[in-house]
Amino acid sequence: MKKLWAAVMAGVLAINILTGCPGSGTESKTAAGNMGDAASSETIQENDKIGLKATVGGTKDQPAELLIFAAASMTETMTEISAMYKDIRPDVEIIYTFDSSGTLKTQIEEGADCDIFISASQKQMNQLDISADPSINTEGLDFIQEGTRFNLVENKVVLAVPDGNPAGIEAYEDLGMDKLSLLCIGNEDVPVGAYSMEILTSLGILDQLESDSKLTYGSNVKEVTTQVKEASVDCGIIYATDAFSAGLTVADEADKDQCRQVIYPAAILKGSNNKEEAEKFLDYLTRNESRAVFEAAGFTMAQ
Repeated sequence: MKKLWAAVMAGVLAINILTGCPGSGTESKTAAGNMGDAASSETIQENDKIGLKATVGGTKDQPAELLIFAAASMTETMTEISAMYKDIRPDVEIIYTFDSSGTLKTQIEEGADCDIFISASQKQMNQLDISADPSINTEGLDFIQEGTRFNLVENKVVLAVPDGNPAGIEAYEDLGMDKLSLLCIGNEDVPVGAYSMEILTSLGILDQLESDSKLTYGSNVKEVTTQVKEASVDCGIIYATDAFSAGLTVADEADKDQCRQVIYPAAILKGSNNKEEAEKFLDYLTRNESRAVFEAAGFTMAQ
């Protein structure tokens, strides 16, 4: 009997060794869980300090997507800001579409998926906002989520020249002189083009430049910037931020008598699938971290 009992106990001991002690496994799992909870709590506390508690959206493996349509002149700054945002919100994937505000407005009107729109002009935003002046929103479009629109940053319109400034262009007034052979501006339907035409009209030289074939056009500010950078033209009218990003020399800056303020409005669209995340990101754009990025590139925060 004693031999039989010993054999049974030996068998039980062997099974415990092969399968592992249940108590030990449970303790290990709990310890790991506690470590994960502590790390998660620390992250939430840190994000909560800046109002970005990670309680909505996706996960690191399946991030929530935030679709942002932004003016081409914001390419560098918004890309840098999204990288900073990723550090505190790894569960959110920001997907940008950069182009002229007019092109973006048309894509939104035609049904493109978009959570946030940031325009380089009030005009394109107004054309999508049912609360805007009907003389601007002539089609009665209603794409902007009420209460989310605000003015984000301000830019300046500058006259930029290629390296070495071969034509010797030093001011907007020089555009009416023989030293100018070719000036690049944006198309009339894009903000930078509209601002450029305001400047040339205020100088009284727009018609003369057109009749003398001294104007060439770009479909957005990046195309104009590239032509100046490559010295394909004597100069170009672009934004101060694009001149900074491209390392171009600024010959002159438009004042308030030459063109209106260049304000960039931002808003969440009614069709957004992720409005809560959109609100958090727009809030982040107004914080000191984002302000530093904008101002380093030549933007100022809108008043």
